[in-house]
Formats: sequence, structure tokens, C-alpha cells
Amino acid sequence: MTDTPQRTRPLRVLAAMSGGVDSAVAAARAAEAGHDVTGVHLALSANPQSFRTGARGCCTIEDSRDARRAADVIGIPFYVWDLADRFREDVVEDFVAEYEAGRTPNPCLRCNEKIKFAALLDKALALGFDAVCTGHYAKVIVNEDGTRELHRASDMAKDQSYVLGVLDDRQLAHAMFPLGDTVTTKDEIRAEAERRGLAVAKKPDSHDICFIADGDTQGFLAKRLGKAEGDIVDESGAKLGTHDGAYGFTIGQRKGLRIGTPAPDGKPRYVLDISPVTNTVTVGPAAALDVTALTAIKPRWCGAAPAGPGTYTAQLRAHGGETEVTAEPVDGELRVTFAEPVRGVAPGQAIVLYDGTRVVGSATIAATTRAAAAV
Repeated sequence: MTDTPQRTRPLRVLAAMSGGVDSAVAAARAAEAGHDVTGVHLALSANPQSFRTGARGCCTIEDSRDARRAADVIGIPFYVWDLADRFREDVVEDFVAEYEAGRTPNPCLRCNEKIKFAALLDKALALGFDAVCTGHYAKVIVNEDGTRELHRASDMAKDQSYVLGVLDDRQLAHAMFPLGDTVTTKDEIRAEAERRGLAVAKKPDSHDICFIADGDTQGFLAKRLGKAEGDIVDESGAKLGTHDGAYGFTIGQRKGLRIGTPAPDGKPRYVLDISPVTNTVTVGPAAALDVTALTAIKPRWCGAAPAGPGTYTAQLRAHGGETEVTAEPVDGELRVTFAEPVRGVAPGQAIVLYDGTRVVGSATIAATTRAAAAV
């Protein structure tokens, strides 16, 4: 098996350049490998000033300028593509709608699915490019029969395969991740950028959600959805307090509950359930968050779908660890049972299945089974 960046035939590659150090080094490595590389920065906001400024985002005017300067140093053509409307519809509006429905979305995963490997890839293929290159830390392995597999990065500390678990066979066939084999620290990636003369070498990484300028998710949702006062109740239904909108909470949340009455046992309370219909938030003890099974919808497979039940490891959040599961596709859904209870699983999040380092596929969590269900 070989990793796609090691192909001997030069490819026409479209390098997505966010303005950060990872995508700049990835584009430089692709060009150094002999590929015909063109850089592109995605303009994802109709008003870029409304997105993060400084070094915290990946969607600002200055990020576009940083990407252009990096492309100039690498010596590749560079363009800016306006995907603001598509981003607003497929990522931002989806984000708001999911929270309004009481679910917890992952906008970065949705952006990879709908923008970078749907809208961008489709346009790239239409223009005659062979592959899209990004700075993600993951690997595409080519088998002897020509099939491709998505694997974790060589360095687990930087692995980003979770947010790429939505990629299907067709998208994997045209994906290139030059950083996936890198077993180095981020400081060494920055040192490589500096050796290459890339000004982004010392630029801090982006964090949080790019389209929420101040990092205040609850405030962003309040502006979009308006305040809607409702009750915070315990597992018996007794009212403990009020909130300004159930959309401002997520399963497992502890901070910001504003409950004046302490729990009888004196221990912290956590969000157990969110009901957008009644605008009610239910809270309770940490033990009530334990989940033994779940049902997920909209599965996407990085290869053929499993033919029956199998044992895998699963990752439930972008920076979470792995847990052993039994999973089976049933009637277009994914049924998952955990070997040991896991805590704080929220509908709307993605579950990504792994067979060793290979990404099997992903699905969106729709419902969970609790070890001790809320009354």
C-alpha cells in the first residue's frame, strides 16, 4: 500500500490554502513532489470583517492575503473563490438549525463534507484538476487493487481523520494530504515553513468556530434565534431555574446553568436532555449521562458499507479518545453498542468508526440509550 502523495505521475493539484501554516506547507510539499499545483483560498463570508480577525480564524481578508503571499513564495498560481453563499446555507444555517432542534452540530465536519470536498472538489474536477490538497493530518492509502482507504495520521497527537470521516470513495480518490505522514511536532512544521520562506511560519493556529467572531456561541445563537425563556428542571420535573433559550445548552454541559438551588447530594449537575418543543432543559447527576448504545443516521462510508455487525473503535468528538463498540448498519441507520458506558454523548455530533487506523465511516448521532435514563 502507498500513500497518495507518493504517486509517481505528476498530478494537477488544487491546494486549498486557508492562510495558515499547515495548508501552506502542504501546498509547498505537493509542488516540491513535482505536481502541477494551483493555490486557492475560499472566501466563505459575504462580509469577511464579520469573521475572526487576527490569527484566530481562517476566513478573514488577512488570511486571504497570507495565503496569496505563501503561494507567491512557493511559486504557484493563486486564486480566491467565492463560496460564501454555499457556506452560509450548508454550514452556518445548518449550525443554527441543529441547535434550534436541540442537537449539537460539528461545523468543521460539515464544512469538510459540503464545502472542501463537495463544492470545491466538484469545481476542481470540472476545471480538469486531478486532486484537492489540504493541510489536514490524515492519510489516504492506495491498495494494490486501486481502492483507497482513509487512515489516521502517523502522529496521533495531530490526527484530524475524525472531521474527514464524511468522505466517500469518490472524494477519497481525489484527496491529497501531504502532512499525513509527518511524525513531527508543530514546532518542526513551523520550522519547515520558515526554511521555505513562508511568512505564516509563526502564525498561531485557528481555534473555535470561524464564523463566530467573538467565540460566544450562545450570544451568536441568541442574535439569530432570539431569547426564549424556559424552565430548567431536574429528573423529576421539578423546576430549578430558568434559561434564555434551550438552544444555548448541550448535553453534558456543567457551566452556565445558573441554578440557585444546590443538588441534595451537593454534587454538580449536568445537562441531561434538551427539549426544543417544551423549551425545557433537564439537569441531573453525572452518572445519568452514561450512554450504553446509540442510533445514528445519514451514514457515509469510506469504502464499502459493512455487511453486518462488527467490532470497531469509535471516536465521538474531534478531540476525544477511542472507545470499543459493536456497530451494524440497519435500514439506512447505524446501530451502535458500547463495550463500556460512555458519558456526555449529544445528538447531532458525529460518530466515526475505525478498524485499527482505517476510517470505516461516520454517521450523525440521532438518539442515545442511557444506562440510567432520566425519569
